[in-house]
Amino acid sequence: MDLVIDTATAACSIALIEDGAVVADWHEVVGRGHAERLIPEIMRLMAERPPPHVVRVDCGPGSFTGVRVGLAAARALGLAWSVPVFGYSATSLIAAGAFLAEPQVETLAVAMMGGHGEMFVQRFSRVPFVPLTPLASLPPAEAVLVPDRLVAGSAADALVSARGDGTARGDLPRAADVRLLPSPLASLPPTPIYGRAPDAKVASPS
Repeated sequence: MDLVIDTATAACSIALIEDGAVVADWHEVVGRGHAERLIPEIMRLMAERPPPHVVRVDCGPGSFTGVRVGLAAARALGLAWSVPVFGYSATSLIAAGAFLAEPQVETLAVAMMGGHGEMFVQRFSRVPFVPLTPLASLPPAEAVLVPDRLVAGSAADALVSARGDGTARGDLPRAADVRLLPSPLASLPPTPIYGRAPDAKVASPS
């Protein structure tokens, strides 16, 4: 059984997955306060169940605090249970959920709100389910150049409105959708995916 933790965005989401099926899940858009909600909900889902074999966690991009909360919890639980911890990206999870909901679509773009007015953008194909482009942090003027008619994610409405055409799905990551990811995309190192370079610069030696 896998325990999946997702706190990278405004959603706080947890799922237990076994043999590709969802055993239990909890998903709520909390905005803030992930740290206060996460552990009690994990303990509720895990009540009277044995420890999972694997912990998986959303590594971002997303909220700096949310990403760190999820990673800290996943690493602590992995250590306590002596089980491996793997990561996945928020963009791949959003894409998986959108492909499930839109079975006629062959490619799509994920657009998430980023910092400094930019958008995190990444394109995906359905078959095979792989990223078509690297994750990029783009200003809206560049983000609107993505060719995919379907755009999913927290910045989808803004991108489609700015572009003037297409279909937007304002999806947030849902932990239960990890069952839809191919193994390589669900087995990343459990380290943050920030999506853009840090604002602070290291000072050059004088």
